[in-house]
Amino acid sequence: MTRLKTQAARDSLLRRVRRQRLKYITILPSLVTILNGICGFAAIAFASKGAAASVNHFSYLTLPYFAMAGYMVLLAMIADVLDGRLARMSKNTSSFGGQLDSLCDIVSFGVAPAFLMLKVLEYKLSGYAEQNLSFVNFLQRFIWLAAASYISCAAIRLARFNVENEEDESAHMSFIGLPTPAAAGVVVSLVIFHQETLLELSAGGNRAYVICENALLYALPLMVLGVAVLMVSRIRYPHILNQYIKGKKPFAHLIRALLFLALVIWSRQVALVLIFCGFAAGGFSKWFYYKIIHRRSDITLSAEPSVPMTIEKRDNSD
Repeated sequence: MTRLKTQAARDSLLRRVRRQRLKYITILPSLVTILNGICGFAAIAFASKGAAASVNHFSYLTLPYFAMAGYMVLLAMIADVLDGRLARMSKNTSSFGGQLDSLCDIVSFGVAPAFLMLKVLEYKLSGYAEQNLSFVNFLQRFIWLAAASYISCAAIRLARFNVENEEDESAHMSFIGLPTPAAAGVVVSLVIFHQETLLELSAGGNRAYVICENALLYALPLMVLGVAVLMVSRIRYPHILNQYIKGKKPFAHLIRALLFLALVIWSRQVALVLIFCGFAAGGFSKWFYYKIIHRRSDITLSAEPSVPMTIEKRDNSD
């Protein structure tokens, strides 16, 4: 009899869950979140067009298609920041908004950067296919492995964030693992720098620029694997907006912000590389220092034998 009552209660609960429908959503934050996903889709479209077009320039802005794809990912980052701010300002945060944000993030910061890296390198390797076919095939397989690893780690990172995330904004002072927008920023900043700066410099025939251009491009899959590992790691990264910009800060923060703006005005391509790569490397360097070097020095100091203190007695009999 008790078993029948338990089964009936369970069936009643399941029926209520099935009848539950989403009745209310916040329009403006949801629209901005969807804009994030649309920008990611546009980045994929630009990357596809850049790999197939004979003239690799976007006609209206005279920018390479691959660089345009990178800028679309950066625009998706702006939308990703705005949607959460709008929801918190209007006090309309919801589970629906969080799930929608993660779905758009996996497109903009997971699939789009990996696909962009894949197409840039395929476009580069197409010119060497006839010279060394076996080496090109090996590189293509490695590039596919790097892209698949990046997408997988981005999905795991977003799912873990949804599970461990806290609603309180004051708790968002740091992230566990490299955030997916920062990881995508590393990839697209290198692509933008390559397409807009190094290609123009290497076109002059300078051997040093040609070597740098090739080195950056072939190191890109390794960078993608590196940021993929950092995304699923337990390394703590600061929340830039909450830690360094929001609220009252020391005067030195204003000087740093002015230097940052000057760097962006001087060269946005160099600024993007320094910002995103510096952020990703900074968290890892800090973790490496405190976990490996600092701990090893502490172990060394604790292992040293203690020297007994001797007190010399002074004879005052004279």
